[in-house]
Amino acid sequence: MKISKIKLALFAMATTFFAVGVTEFISVGVLPAVAHEFSISTSTAGLITTLYALGVAIGAPILTLLTNNLAKKKVILSALLIFSLSHLLIAAAPNFLTVLIGRFIAGAAHGLLFALSSIIAVALVGPSKQAKAIAFIFSGFTIATALGAPLGTSISTFISWRIPFLIIAFLGIIALVMNTFALPNKKSQKEKIDISEQLRIFSEPHILLTLLITILGYGGTFATFTYLSPILENITLVKGKYISLILIIYGIAIAIGNSVGGKLGDSRPVKILFAIFLIQGISLLTFYFSSVSLIPAVSNIIILGLFAFMSVPVLQAYILTLAKDYRPQSMDIASSLNISAFSFGIVLGSFVGGQVINWWSLRETAIAAASLLLITELLMFIEAHLENQRRLSCSLG
Repeated sequence: MKISKIKLALFAMATTFFAVGVTEFISVGVLPAVAHEFSISTSTAGLITTLYALGVAIGAPILTLLTNNLAKKKVILSALLIFSLSHLLIAAAPNFLTVLIGRFIAGAAHGLLFALSSIIAVALVGPSKQAKAIAFIFSGFTIATALGAPLGTSISTFISWRIPFLIIAFLGIIALVMNTFALPNKKSQKEKIDISEQLRIFSEPHILLTLLITILGYGGTFATFTYLSPILENITLVKGKYISLILIIYGIAIAIGNSVGGKLGDSRPVKILFAIFLIQGISLLTFYFSSVSLIPAVSNIIILGLFAFMSVPVLQAYILTLAKDYRPQSMDIASSLNISAFSFGIVLGSFVGGQVINWWSLRETAIAAASLLLITELLMFIEAHLENQRRLSCSLG
């Protein structure tokens, strides 16, 4: 495949990730308006975030298994269509239950899109550049983190919370058209892979440990990120109109970190992950002290942003490398399980942060997040041992 066509395909998938990223992070911005319109509490309205994450976590592996023997391009196009229609459903929702149904369906499509797009990206560029390719398509997602919440807040405040979901549906259609023309046409595999064969991936300790590291590492990010706005407002005492600006700066740092992770992740991923989690953990612990003053807090937030998603392309590429060595017929399900792990990490981080706020205060979320990263670092020693065994086995075999 020509380099120009490969770049176009990767750009089309990055556009997909952008649309998905906007809808994942926009819920923070529209939540107050949704609660007001349907006369529900803020905590109840927060289900639009929970149901979406649940849709991703459940939808990614289950839908990947069910569509495993179908052509990936057709599955991706179908998922994009469902993604767009679900947002039209949300925009026209007559009640809150319909909103939740639409969010769950959109989340399930998200999980499938991310899992299969990662597989296609790796297939297009080859193993030597797989982390870089994954980082590129994830760049659409990371850019969306800087725009999702501010966009949702602004539009829902001045116009309607329904408009952002119409915009996302439109972005989904654009992604659908781009992927139709850009993705390679490949027939489904002749030899059908049995679901039981796919599920044998759960017998590989190295893969299961890596999935646990994804959950804990990503959970450490979201134990603080989920509550970053109230921390800035109540601890750092930032005026409301400036919080969106700081979140945009944070999002830009995330995009840069994601790109750096993609460039580093193809060489010695375990060492890179160990360093990322170590610096991230120290930065989170430091944030406990720096959050009380504006300049140190913002400086710390930039560092947190740089390392928040740096591990994402490394982990996604690494899980595919492990699947290729241990269970080559299970690469699709491995990719989807890691996408689920990211979502479970969000749920874990949000839950831990929420419990810390209930029992202590907002500031302590940084210590809780750092604690999750400490556990992750300890697991990385076992990961390094298993990685050395894998490399030795590969060199002998």
